[in-house]
Amino acid sequence: MTRSAAGGAAPKGRSRRNFAGARPVMDDVARLAGVSKQTVSRVLNDNPAVRAETRESVLEAMRSLGYRPSRSARSLASGRTRMLGVISFDAARYGPASTLTAINTAAQDAGYLVSSIALDTADRDTVVQAVDRLSAEGADGVIAIAPQRRVGRALAGAHLDIPLVVMDNALDDDTPMVTADSRGGARLATEHLLGLGHRTVRHIAGPTGWTSAERRAASWRETLEKAGAEVPEPLVGDWSADSGYELGRRLARDPDVTAVFASNDQMALGALRAFHEAGRRVPDDVSVVGYDDIPEAAHLLPPLTTIRTDFQEIGTRSLRLLLARIDGAEEPAAALGAVVSVIPAHLIVRRSTGPAPA
Repeated sequence: MTRSAAGGAAPKGRSRRNFAGARPVMDDVARLAGVSKQTVSRVLNDNPAVRAETRESVLEAMRSLGYRPSRSARSLASGRTRMLGVISFDAARYGPASTLTAINTAAQDAGYLVSSIALDTADRDTVVQAVDRLSAEGADGVIAIAPQRRVGRALAGAHLDIPLVVMDNALDDDTPMVTADSRGGARLATEHLLGLGHRTVRHIAGPTGWTSAERRAASWRETLEKAGAEVPEPLVGDWSADSGYELGRRLARDPDVTAVFASNDQMALGALRAFHEAGRRVPDDVSVVGYDDIPEAAHLLPPLTTIRTDFQEIGTRSLRLLLARIDGAEEPAAALGAVVSVIPAHLIVRRSTGPAPA
């Protein structure tokens, strides 16, 4: 007879290991439910082949024993580590940071851990090393926040053998991509300013090589051309408020400037300060539109009209696409087909924009 640590007989059907507070294991559940360990594993992984009464018997045994499946047990049962990798660039910026937070939240809800690698450079060797590290850690799949074209080129040459989802960069016909509608957002911003009677719109663009910056600049130009408005040369910043301030000082010296569209809110913030210091009132003399709708945008003086990007949806959508790829990992990539998800942008009108001065 098996005896417990307290000296009494162990309850019938219980494993000898389940005593004096010892953590029950899968063998204990199988013995108490009268099934095989493989059946317990199938229940843990929601295998539809398990009969309802058998499933309930196993679940009742888990509840009776206080069994909580460990991550390693689930990994052995499913052949997965339930860990996902994320490669990000310029992770301190609002957009990538917000997206990464959304991915972590969605992954946790789905029962996955996230291993993140933030890279300072986007050269091929650095990207390949990051991919190799995540593969060595056993990542079931990888999400790459790839805002620069050279990042996309590096990923295309990395030859991942696990599912991949990319943000902003289209790699090939088989890799899913999630992106914000930068072209649509820039069109909304430019049309809003033209609709207020401004003859043209100056543009503070993001840095060269960034896909979102290039799409916004191209859409701004196309919108002006379609409206028959003058198309001035854009001024190129680096996403920082400092660059917005320096470029804003240049614009403030031109009395013909009445409307400015900045490719992100930080550069718009710098431009607001430059116009204030130059005595150009916003929006009486100059209207300013930003992009992203950072939390501080509504509290600037004046509150900033901007384009809202749903970073929460971008991160969540990317995670869902990756899990779908992982679930279909046995299928050829071509059979799954490429998925391109474009997240809409929204114009948020506040008090930094107004009618063109008479």
